[in-house]
Amino acid sequence: MKARLPQGYGSGGATNLQHLAKQAQKMQSDLEATTAELEAKEYSATAGGNAVKVVATGKMEVKSIEISADVVDPEDVEMLSDLVLAAVNEALRAANQEKEEKLGAISGGLGGLNIPGLF
Repeated sequence: MKARLPQGYGSGGATNLQHLAKQAQKMQSDLEATTAELEAKEYSATAGGNAVKVVATGKMEVKSIEISADVVDPEDVEMLSDLVLAAVNEALRAANQEKEEKLGAISGGLGGLNIPGLF
């Protein structure tokens, strides 16, 4: 018995494969462009009612930390450390969240597929 393919299959297989390869190349190009755009972006966050302000890049690097003189208390260094830590983590979270949203929108959830050379 001869196997039958559904209608529309069997003809143009190479063309379909070329179209799929072009789509994958475009997706990879879009991902690279968006990644570069996100890495150049800056994200800021504050803690303690603007007592501490942190600016981080999309590369997950802290660019600057500004500390208000009002919160510099030699008797309470622990509070200052907590405020700095909170602001740093919030800035990095904001950068990571936008990265996941934008790259996820481009890849349509394909990021978990581990396709060599694609992501």
